[in-house]
Amino acid sequence: MIEALLTETQKELRSEVRDFVKSVPRQLVLDMDADRVRYPREYVREAGRRHLLGLRFPAEYGGRGLSWEDEIIALEEVGVLGTALGCAYAMPSIVGEALHVFGTAEQQERWLRPLLSGELISAEALTEPRGGSDFFGTTTLARRDGDSYVLNGQKRFIVGAAEADFFLVYARTRPEAPPHEGISAFIVERGPGVEVEHLYGLMGTRGGGTGRLVFREARVPLENIIGQEHGAADVFYQMMIPERMTSAAAAMGMARAALEIAARYSDRRHAFGQKIRRFEGVSFKVADSITLLDAARPSPGFVDRGLSYTLSLIVEQLVLLRTEVVQ
Repeated sequence: MIEALLTETQKELRSEVRDFVKSVPRQLVLDMDADRVRYPREYVREAGRRHLLGLRFPAEYGGRGLSWEDEIIALEEVGVLGTALGCAYAMPSIVGEALHVFGTAEQQERWLRPLLSGELISAEALTEPRGGSDFFGTTTLARRDGDSYVLNGQKRFIVGAAEADFFLVYARTRPEAPPHEGISAFIVERGPGVEVEHLYGLMGTRGGGTGRLVFREARVPLENIIGQEHGAADVFYQMMIPERMTSAAAAMGMARAALEIAARYSDRRHAFGQKIRRFEGVSFKVADSITLLDAARPSPGFVDRGLSYTLSLIVEQLVLLRTEVVQ
């Protein structure tokens, strides 16, 4: 958000999040990048203790009942810590969306509340070896067996896989049905049949616990289904909102940090008898970067109004799609 457009309450929130960011040990960031830390669990717990996770969720579950704009302000501040810590902070907002919108009261009490307190760690299991993030190309199978489903398949590049206590998993429950009517969303707790077989040392995101998740006859109770059975398409469409919003907001924080470092360096570095920021080739780049960063920030009211409009369009398209399938 542009400074002049922030409310006093938003400025206070930003200051609160900045204090949290400043409390993160520099050594943690270095150890994560050196692969000496698998996942920053204590960092997430501290954010939970400060009631900074899932800010837009109701206070009854540990959130603050704030708007998306407020959460974006917080995410930009956390984003300066880098991708891995930004993702760890954002994951409760992402997985929490499914529990908040589609979860039952029992599911919200069991998983959403401890998720927002930092007590439990979550991960979203979507990407697969052959389909990337192609939701409708999901090959992980869930076979109905009495009052349970039995999962078999793989997910890859799952952020937080190393330490997650539970996963939001998409699996095909009706192979013969059209893709948008044959996939279900499950909460799968770490346990028998759920294994992390490999951790990826991804540049810029080391220490975030990104790994390969394998299900071998993993039994999941029916009550762990999120939303309607075979209705994961609705969950997925809703989940794309926090997926994209949190990624973009944290990226603004990383961009701001990079810009500040570059600007400071241009004021220290001398060449040809003067600071290099005095050269147009450098100062213009800094000015252009500031302009692009400000352009990326949303205006007050735009985010929440835009989301409401987008959601109405999604619902309209879903109705049309289902009508065409029936016909």
